[in-house]
Amino acid sequence: MTEQIEPVSYRKVTPLDYLSAGCAYAGMFLLRLLPFGVASALGGVLASTFGPMLKPSKTARRNLVAAFPDKHEAEIEMILREVWETLGRTAFEWPLMHRLLHGSDQNRLEIEGREHLDTALASGKSVLFFGAHLGNWEVPPVAAALLGFSVNSFYRAPNNPLLLNLFTQRKTPGELIPKGAAGAKRAFTLLKKGKHLGILVDQKLNDGIAVPFFGRDAMTGTALAEFALRFDAPMVPIRCVRLPGARFKLIFHEPLKVSATGERKTDVRVIMTAVNELLESWIRETPGQWLWLHRRWPD
Repeated sequence: MTEQIEPVSYRKVTPLDYLSAGCAYAGMFLLRLLPFGVASALGGVLASTFGPMLKPSKTARRNLVAAFPDKHEAEIEMILREVWETLGRTAFEWPLMHRLLHGSDQNRLEIEGREHLDTALASGKSVLFFGAHLGNWEVPPVAAALLGFSVNSFYRAPNNPLLLNLFTQRKTPGELIPKGAAGAKRAFTLLKKGKHLGILVDQKLNDGIAVPFFGRDAMTGTALAEFALRFDAPMVPIRCVRLPGARFKLIFHEPLKVSATGERKTDVRVIMTAVNELLESWIRETPGQWLWLHRRWPD
């Protein structure tokens, strides 16, 4: 029987890794001394102040101009600052996410669309929850714990090997599965056992397929569609919306409806096209809450 995959680092540790890891652990310690709202606001201020000066902002500006050709430069810059604020808040909230499970901070999370979740879980099948890097993408596992079920999800190992254990700590139920061939095999095994899987499907995947996204083809992973077709699994869209005051709304949408034709490649493309269309509609509503900083499209 395939067991849970232990976190593995694939490169040697450098002296710089020790320095950055020391700073990271010290920062985590200090953040845990702060109230949730204060830590979130601090991260937002720091990131929105200095982020627009950093190199990834060049990529974000190019992405935003291509996606919103009618917006003026001042509007683009305003969205970019919000993008950095969202990232900074999410980073500083990450060490404190367990607080949303109990006490007064539990009131920071609002859940909508519970009926769609209940219907999917009642099917008796494995459920595929999919979403994007919107609002705070660490909220869904917390919501799952609050609602009494577990979700297994993928993670990308940090560049610094000394931070691997830090990144794979989880106080909510469900496995963390490393990206890659071994992780895909483990996800397959879990789905065969009737377990649920969460996937963020908005990042570039070079070995994916070209699917329209904001009017341009973007290389898109197909794991969601492949798993859904293989296991006849409901695909439940989940959207996290960041609200004022370090609060969140997590929305469970109606499962994606797709009529399979039996032609696998065609069905996969149809599913991923519908997925990208849905994600795009969410991002257009709150563009400053999505991670425009990565190279989602070819130059």
